Amino acid sequence: MPIRIAIADDHKIFRTGLIAVLKDVDEFNVVLEAGSGTELIEQIATEKPDLILMDIKMPDMDGLQTTLYIREHFEDIKILVISMYHENKYIIDMMKAGANGYLLKNAEPKEIIQAINTVYHTGFYFNQPMSGTLMKDLLGLQPSSSSQSEAVLNEREIDVLKLICEERSNVEIADKLCLSVRTVEGYRTKLFEKIGSKNIVGLVLYAVKQGIVPVK
Repeated sequence: MPIRIAIADDHKIFRTGLIAVLKDVDEFNVVLEAGSGTELIEQIATEKPDLILMDIKMPDMDGLQTTLYIREHFEDIKILVISMYHENKYIIDMMKAGANGYLLKNAEPKEIIQAINTVYHTGFYFNQPMSGTLMKDLLGLQPSSSSQSEAVLNEREIDVLKLICEERSNVEIADKLCLSVRTVEGYRTKLFEKIGSKNIVGLVLYAVKQGIVPVK
């Protein structure tokens, strides 16, 4: 079944160009385009997208406000930011609001397609702007909750967490560890509970902070 995609961007020309890139991918189906956060929210319940390509600067409701609203009311929808802003502040604010990944508008079509697939199948996408210094900034803004500091992971949970951080899908993790997909899904659920995180980004930040995986 194709990935149902919504595009929220106030520039019609950019939306048109993005749709032209995505329409050639059989696995994608653009079901909604909107020029503002308000317009997106008005249609989202009807169109039921799996993933939103979200701009930041939009009239009425900007990308940050819209992301916060969607996380509260449609928590299963993936959000991939695609913006012209490369400053850490914008990226950190959007990731803290609940975005699953961040791309710059000058990204090549191949990377956009890869990022959509990665966010949909693994829950997050980190490219160059999300590595190194930025990851350290995120860690500095992410206080350890009591559940995180008290979390005790067994060896298998650590194995699964490492593979999640490598952007592996449930199917790939199952194949790598000789487990069923259902079992891997159970480990993911348990990791969310133990670590006290609501999204994959939180799991990755925990893994980095605990030294389970290195900062790239």
